[in-house]
This record gives sequence, structure tokens and C-alpha cells, in this order.
Amino acid sequence: MKYLSAIIFSIAIVIASYFLGSAYIERANTNDSIKVTGAGNSNFTSDLIVWNGTFSRFSKDLKQAYEGIALDKEIVNKYLEEKGIKEDEVIFNSVNTIERTKSKYENGNFVGQEFEGYELRQSIKVESTQVELIEKVAREITELLNRGVQFNSTPPRYYYTKLADLKIEMISKATEDAKLRAERIAKNAGGKLGKLKKADMGVFQITGRNSGEDYSWSGAYNTSSKKKTASITMRLDYEIE
Repeated sequence: MKYLSAIIFSIAIVIASYFLGSAYIERANTNDSIKVTGAGNSNFTSDLIVWNGTFSRFSKDLKQAYEGIALDKEIVNKYLEEKGIKEDEVIFNSVNTIERTKSKYENGNFVGQEFEGYELRQSIKVESTQVELIEKVAREITELLNRGVQFNSTPPRYYYTKLADLKIEMISKATEDAKLRAERIAKNAGGKLGKLKKADMGVFQITGRNSGEDYSWSGAYNTSSKKKTASITMRLDYEIE
């Protein structure tokens, strides 16, 4: 009886060891994978430019100020037409009226506000695919001072109208790069690349070409440079056979 119990106990240990070993192997095979990150980059040149400017008039008489701003609008519009900018590329926004006052003091004591006059401002927006032309006009816009218009402009902003197609191209490049990395790793380890388990796309970044800009966790989107670089990453998880 004593020997029979020992034999049964030994058999139980062997059986348990077998199942535990099988479970370990199965678990190891389930987690045996390669995780790689691939990158895709592409240089491109913006094909859309947006440029903003503002002109203003100041007068104590509101009617006179409006007449002046209306005259300035005609001069600005004619100037842009002469430069070759199309009418449908220019948007004149509504006139903004600001009542200017200054603080009044008597014997060093504040006694109230004194009316100085009305400042009227009107802004324009030029949106065009004629990138080089708009750049030239933006540089030469001070010529309007010779026509009596006080015009202030901001630096142009640059965009790309085929960004959706570019993004698809970048994802394809990054995925291919990641797969090649995974294949090399699997080969060097004596294995073979299996099925794709998971794919995650990283942040899409657009920076100025050769600008040294830092990437942003939420995605950089440069609008100050005409020539840009787009980049994206793809994280792939493959099984190993």
C-alpha cells in the first residue's frame, strides 16, 4: 500500500509537470512577437498662400473717416488688380470702428476721458495658388504709402491642398519601413515574420524644411515656410513563426 501511494504520487507529479510545461510553451508562443517603429518622410512645396493686411483712417468726424476708408479700399483694390491678383482671391472684411479717448488730468488729478476721434480699420485676406506673385506683392505693398494709404500687412502663411493624399503616401512609406525592420530582426533571430497583430499610427508632423523645428506631441503644423517636410511614424506588432 505504501509503495502504491508513492507510485500514484509520482505519476501525478509527471502529469502535472507535463501540463505546466505545455501551458508555459503555449504562453511563450502567444507572446512571441516583434514590435517595430517605421518612419516616412517627404519634402514638398506649398501650393496655396494666405496673406492678410489692414488699412486705417483716423478723424474726429465719423462721416469723414468712413469716406476716407472707402477711398482707401478703392485704391487698395485697384492696386491689387494692377499686380495681377484676381478679384475672387481678395476678401474685404467689414470696417471696425474704434472710438479713441485719452485720460485728462487737472492739477495732477484724473478728471475723466477726453474724446480724440474715430479710428476706422478694414482688413483684407488674399488667398491664392499664385504663390510667387502674392509673395512679391506682399514685399512691395509699402508702395501704397505713396498713394496715401496706411497699409500694414502680416507675413504670408503657406498651405498644401493635397495634404490628404500626402498623408496616405507617408503612412505607406512608414509601414513599409517598419515591416523591413521587422523582417531583418526576425531573420537575425533565426525566425520568420508571421501575421501582423497590431498597427498604430503616430503623430503627423509638418515642419519647415531644414528649419530644425521641434516635433510636438500633438503634431506640428508649420505655416510660415513655403518649403516643408512631412513625417509620420507607424508602430507595428508582428507574430514570430
